[in-house]
Amino acid sequence: MFSRLREDIASIRERDPAARNSWEVLTCYPGLHAVIMHRWAKACWTADMRWLGRFISHIARGLTGIEIHPGATIGRRVFIDHGFGVVIGETAVLGDDCTIYQGVTLGGTSLSKGAKRHPTLGRGVIVGAGAKVLGGFTVGDGAKVGSNAVVTKPVPAGATAVGNPARIVERNPVDARGQVAARMFAAYGVVPNGDDPLSQALHGLINQVAAQELQMEAMLAALKEAGIGCRRFDELSKFDAAQLNRLVD
Repeated sequence: MFSRLREDIASIRERDPAARNSWEVLTCYPGLHAVIMHRWAKACWTADMRWLGRFISHIARGLTGIEIHPGATIGRRVFIDHGFGVVIGETAVLGDDCTIYQGVTLGGTSLSKGAKRHPTLGRGVIVGAGAKVLGGFTVGDGAKVGSNAVVTKPVPAGATAVGNPARIVERNPVDARGQVAARMFAAYGVVPNGDDPLSQALHGLINQVAAQELQMEAMLAALKEAGIGCRRFDELSKFDAAQLNRLVD
């Protein structure tokens, strides 16, 4: 018990630059308190003392603002940062070294009793503030869920999910897409520049079309100077890239 506690405190101090010492973590971190009380509730739940497990969970919710169902499975060194408003459902599974920020819901979309209704988080998963992960699927090892994302489908290992509904930005260390995934994730904001991957893709397509239109204008001018007449289509002059970019925003 005490070895697990020391392990939890050490992991929090490693991941939170605001943690000044172990005593502060032990006495002032509600995420740690919630995890400790969940272990008590889980032990009761496993021993078929279901009411007592739920009651301990209820007390922990009042003390910490974090609601963890006693049936949930939580691995080692799980860090719930700030934690207020976190809800973790009955069949949820959190792997070792996960980090959960405030306002996160690991919820279910099914009303079937006994079914796997809540998500499974692999090792080292980070779920940003306000994110909702809903359903009995798996979020792969090392994946990240951006703030306020709503995830309803599996997330591959090492990928980043952002937006509502969440879209996947693959992480590939051998090319530039890994750098894109790192920029897209933020624990306290959907993305640093406020765009999700779809809007960024649309902006790119609009700008590409605008560049192609400029190239065609230059080609028509060159042909005209060479004495070659080409028919112009009025529709070309109707394309307004700036207006379309504003619509996408």
